[in-house]
Amino acid sequence: MLKVVVCVSGGGTNLQAIIDAVANGGITNTEIVRVISNNRNAYALKRAENAGIDALCVSPKEYADREAFNEALLEALQEKEPDLIVLAGFLVVLPEQIIHTYRNRIINIHPSLIPSFCGKGFYGLTVHEKALEKGVKVTGATVHFVDEGTDTGKIILQKAVNVEDGDTPEILQKRVMEQAEWVILPQAINMIANNKITSDIN
Repeated sequence: MLKVVVCVSGGGTNLQAIIDAVANGGITNTEIVRVISNNRNAYALKRAENAGIDALCVSPKEYADREAFNEALLEALQEKEPDLIVLAGFLVVLPEQIIHTYRNRIINIHPSLIPSFCGKGFYGLTVHEKALEKGVKVTGATVHFVDEGTDTGKIILQKAVNVEDGDTPEILQKRVMEQAEWVILPQAINMIANNKITSDIN
């Protein structure tokens, strides 16, 4: 049984996709053992509670400095002894200690086809705004392993989504979530849970 901790900062739509996939058999051999948010008001925490999943807020606002927050976050992860950490819209830069501790066991969902529209500052609506400004006809989402860089880890899955005439960043964001993010993030977790993917990065 793959023990998963999901880290999320906001509404938690990707978290809900994972919860639903575990419930309906889209993800097998997997248990979500905890949801962690850096935002006490994140609706993701409510989604976790509604699903009977342990939900915890670890907010940098509640610690004296970044080092103390990083230590608390690592402790919150280690308490549940996860096999996999899933960053599902987690707007926190993970400290190197966490990346080292869970090398090749952290994955992230990014709302573009990496290496396009990724890296520092590319998150949320900004990604879709930049895609529309550039005039691309196809965008999408990527699930990748997390390393010390920003969106630089080995790619696991990608799914393309068409950009349509009249798209706003909000409309495009919704389409990318529905057609790509909510599809490939559960798919990647299921592949890892059933040993269909291994990382050869060290």
